[in-house]
Amino acid sequence: MTSRPAPDPTGATPPPFIPSAPSQELSQFEYALLTLMFGFQSWSEACMEAAGYRGLQALDILTLHAVNHRARARRQADICMVLNIDEPHRVAYALKKLVAAGLVGATLIGRQRHYETTSEGEAACLAYRRIREAHLVPQLSWVASREGALADATGLLSTMTALYAQSGRLATAASAGLPKSPPLRTKR
Repeated sequence: MTSRPAPDPTGATPPPFIPSAPSQELSQFEYALLTLMFGFQSWSEACMEAAGYRGLQALDILTLHAVNHRARARRQADICMVLNIDEPHRVAYALKKLVAAGLVGATLIGRQRHYETTSEGEAACLAYRRIREAHLVPQLSWVASREGALADATGLLSTMTALYAQSGRLATAASAGLPKSPPLRTKR
């Protein structure tokens, strides 16, 4: 049962919702962010395939690079934190695929598994970097010609990530005492 506001006793129709100018700009930013997200996923899959490693999904590729970063063993929780993923089962599945493909190895230290790239995984990351350097980096010359442009964009995206996370926590706290509607049914 969905909670709805009580009807106005005067019978007046509420005014239509008109988003503020910053809200409209935010909508444009979010649309650009969505298209960037899917464009990046497509790029990473195409790049890895061009590097000779076909069949990996974007999350698998990001997980491989997170494991390979700084060449040290990482726990699944560390990888989730680095990638800002709240659903550890998704990273666990990616790790399982990468281990099966021979790109990542798992070592039990204490009661936790630590993951490291194998020599084949390191070769995959290096091949990815070479393809990236040959095909993507030259395309960024118009952005890179503006000194600090990529650093500014990185700072903005990091700030927006923090704002979305904080606002999500605030929205959750604000609705904590309200009755919850049942989850949407998507299966027929």
